Amino acid sequence: MAIGETTDVHVSVAMACAGIAAWLMSGRRAGARRARLLLAGGGAEAGPPRQEWVGATRRRLRERMRPEAWSLVAGLVIAVIGSSVVPLLLGAAGVPLLGRVRRASEARRAREQRGDAVIALCGALAGEVRAGRQPGEALRGAARDSDGLGDGQPVVLAAARFGGDVPGALTEAARQPGADGLVGLAACWRVAVDRGAGLAAGLERLEGALRAERDQRADMRAQLAGSRSTASMLAGLPVLGLLLGTALGADPLHVLLHTGPGLGCLLVGGVLEGVGLWWALRIVRGAEAA
Repeated sequence: MAIGETTDVHVSVAMACAGIAAWLMSGRRAGARRARLLLAGGGAEAGPPRQEWVGATRRRLRERMRPEAWSLVAGLVIAVIGSSVVPLLLGAAGVPLLGRVRRASEARRAREQRGDAVIALCGALAGEVRAGRQPGEALRGAARDSDGLGDGQPVVLAAARFGGDVPGALTEAARQPGADGLVGLAACWRVAVDRGAGLAAGLERLEGALRAERDQRADMRAQLAGSRSTASMLAGLPVLGLLLGTALGADPLHVLLHTGPGLGCLLVGGVLEGVGLWWALRIVRGAEAA
């Protein structure tokens, strides 16, 4: 073997050995780092797990992709599949409608949460009064434990602290959505202060009445859940028909989007579908209001 070839072999072997040594040392350092993390973190490596990262990503997507945005996405997908701009226009038209539905749902949840907070306020206030505190001090302590007063809390607490018109401030705060129970609290306060009646007993009866009313609404909503589900199922039947037609090879999207009779059927069917869904939900809302 020539001297040059021998030198090349030695250099290659040296480089390979150096690479193996570096790999072993890096692995050893990684193992030592993993061991330190395990010992310091109680058996878990630092950094967010993959599942937490996926969950956080899903939550961010749900916050950014509101229900009305999916209407536009669905219209775009169907427009691409059906090679027509009509589904995109219909999806864009559904954005304000779904936005209105979402805002109504959020307002209903806010009213329910406010009602629960008022019930908690009455219970906490009754407990404070039973403990021997004065009404003004008891109201301040109960308001710290619950958010029943909402935006009216500074005015009500100021009236309670400086001897103002607490019932009037409570009545004003009761104008917030879902805070109707504060009217009863104002009446209990007025009767207790003017006539010397037991404030705690009145608050406990008020709390029981508000809880019973809330449970009655929840029971009514549970009984009407079947009607809502039926209306939603009937609203989805046309989509099921389109899927079945596509599965059978009838190409219903081409008929609906690229022919005159199909466009007419789509227009009439969409109007009837919307009117029927509106009427069914109107009946359900009327039953809830009654």
